Amino acid sequence: MGKDYYQILGVSKTATDAELKKAYRKLAVKYHPDKNPGDKTAEEKFKEVSEAYDVLSDPKKRAQYDQFGSDYFRAGGPGGAGGFGGQGGPGGGFRDPYDIFSQMFGGSGGMDGADIFGQMFGGGGRRGRKSSRGQRGSDLEYRLDISFSDAVFGAEKRIRLSKHDICTACSGTGAAPGSSRTACSRCGGSGQISGGGIFGMSMAQPCPSCGGSGTVNTNPCPKCSGTGRVNVNKELHVHIPAGVDTGSKLRISREGEAGTNGGEPGNLFVVINILPDPVFTRKDRDIICEVPVDFATAACGGIVEVPTLAGKTRLRVPEKTQSGVMLRLKGKGVPALKGGERGDQLVKIVVETPVGLSARQKELLNAFQASLGDANTPRKKAYAEELRKRFPN
Repeated sequence: MGKDYYQILGVSKTATDAELKKAYRKLAVKYHPDKNPGDKTAEEKFKEVSEAYDVLSDPKKRAQYDQFGSDYFRAGGPGGAGGFGGQGGPGGGFRDPYDIFSQMFGGSGGMDGADIFGQMFGGGGRRGRKSSRGQRGSDLEYRLDISFSDAVFGAEKRIRLSKHDICTACSGTGAAPGSSRTACSRCGGSGQISGGGIFGMSMAQPCPSCGGSGTVNTNPCPKCSGTGRVNVNKELHVHIPAGVDTGSKLRISREGEAGTNGGEPGNLFVVINILPDPVFTRKDRDIICEVPVDFATAACGGIVEVPTLAGKTRLRVPEKTQSGVMLRLKGKGVPALKGGERGDQLVKIVVETPVGLSARQKELLNAFQASLGDANTPRKKAYAEELRKRFPN
């Protein structure tokens, strides 16, 4: 005869997700093997409530259970393999009860339900694993100003920063040379003591005497005062890859703050800031510059010299070029940081009005303009027509 999952959890057939979760939490903690070491009956009950919650908390499985009963899942569906972790037919088997417990109580990564229980209630868990004693060092950020050219072509830089590094006198242990840290008498070296709890049970807390490390330092290192770290000024080499932009972050592994109690050091992140350039600006992988062109060259066409980051080059300006037109130099832009085509250089033409004209030059220029009339100034003609429409009087 099949199992009554609703009865196992002590809920009605119309129970909501919140009611299912509340019932499971209460029973899973009550029957968890780490709270009942050696009690096979409690272990079976723990698996049973986990099985019931696994099915009823899934809308699809719950509908299948209501229609076919628990045997459908224990057989893994038609022709399937069942049991915990089974992957057969529509029934799909059941998840590991410790995985369910871990998810319910906030486990992540490689931490299973027993490990979560051990941390909550002071037990060692199925794996008998101790809490981590080392603390990873903090990551650091360093803002590095570089030139426009260095960002495009890449560069090698040296930087100096102040940070905490491992004390060389005690190799980071914090104990004076020739001595070592000893096990904490208050927690027996576990790093944890019993404190307040939930569900009426004691919950493990870091030992205040050793800070959770499990050891105490009775003979501190005089150089670092027992911290295991000293402040140093360090010079580092930084490789700037071609194509970086303002805001780019370069990661230098293990060059952040030193860890404590044997913990890993943090990383250093070099944040790039590109200084303004008097000639060039940038948009994505394109470089932009402005080039002044005289009226005659813009009207009749001609050759102008254009600056690039690799030196000067010559560019043909087509006749009838208007001010503001962009001409393109293919492949003269910024290289892609992670591979791909190089950008282009965009040359913005700025037609320059002559200044300081003599009386004779002004006379000739006015005569030239009169000879043109409106035929060769279509934009001016269109503008005048628009004004007449908008302001007839």
